[in-house]
Amino acid sequence: MHERSDKKKRPTAVALLSGGLDSTLAILVLLRQGIDVKAITFLTHFGCDISDSSSCSRNPLPAAERFGFEVKLCHLADKFLEIVKNPKFGHGKNMNPCIDCRILMLKEAKTYMELIGADFLVTGEVLGQRPMSQRRECFPMIDREAGVEGLVLRPLSAKLLPPTIPEQKGLVDREKLYAFKGRTRKPQMALAESLGLDDYPSPAGGCLLTEPTYATRLRDLLEYNPDPELKEIHLLRVGRHFRLSPQCKTVVGRNKEENEKILSFAGKDDILMKVPGVGSPITILSGTPMESDILLAASITARYSDAKRLRIVTVQVFRLDGQLYSLEVEPASDDMLERYRIQYIEKRKHTPSKDKILIRQGTS
Repeated sequence: MHERSDKKKRPTAVALLSGGLDSTLAILVLLRQGIDVKAITFLTHFGCDISDSSSCSRNPLPAAERFGFEVKLCHLADKFLEIVKNPKFGHGKNMNPCIDCRILMLKEAKTYMELIGADFLVTGEVLGQRPMSQRRECFPMIDREAGVEGLVLRPLSAKLLPPTIPEQKGLVDREKLYAFKGRTRKPQMALAESLGLDDYPSPAGGCLLTEPTYATRLRDLLEYNPDPELKEIHLLRVGRHFRLSPQCKTVVGRNKEENEKILSFAGKDDILMKVPGVGSPITILSGTPMESDILLAASITARYSDAKRLRIVTVQVFRLDGQLYSLEVEPASDDMLERYRIQYIEKRKHTPSKDKILIRQGTS
């Protein structure tokens, strides 16, 4: 005969882990209550890439190794790009579809929760910390849209919110949860110290869509190319960007590292440029350039090279499989650069509207 075990199954939670302080704390709070935690980290083309330490505030895996919980990586890929293009609940200040993003992540986390037989979901959200998606009235709406009503525990602000199903079932001790609110991080820092978490990132956000310059470049890309290639999205992170025509834009490297990245993103059919024999940017053309676009890009390349003070500069035009030809051009003037540059400009305070504008002169 088998002996009957009187041990109860430990509750299991699926936690959304960004690698930041709040989401890590939410997990540690549950671990302290003896709850098993399976974390899931979502990757997008516009957020933290944990394989690149320069693009993300925190790799979530060291925290998992130190405190003993599993992390599953899940790339949202095209699903996320679609909500960036057409978010049901709109964009934030820039191109960030925060509410739609949260709904998508909770839907994906629910699928994982059901797959492994977990009991509930956990996030590190703090009431009032973010203006678009972390308002009191937003939480229930987001949970309802994601089909996870009552299943999302937010440990850092739980005492300010209605009890969730895991609290009502006694899976979680509500008295050991918190009532953090607002944008201050002092309570989180104190809690981190008490839990032995002494290595965590600064509060800088990891989502590129909240950055005005990046959002401006993305808005321009989607306006002229609603279905961009992955390399065009990657290029948004580097260089100087110029809209030469509705069919063509160019990206000009600012240093050796960016030149190398541009070359790594280039395909065999892409047109590239540089000025030989001197310090020079690598320039790449995207889209379908006309002859006038190629001449203009060459002029911009010359302007950012060490030969910019010469009256005429020779620019090499090449593809990855070898040089095509050379052009002799005048370096672009400052006025020309400003005319074609894709840039974010905030209107002065005395203007009637505080809306941001995008400079795309010369593209008609």
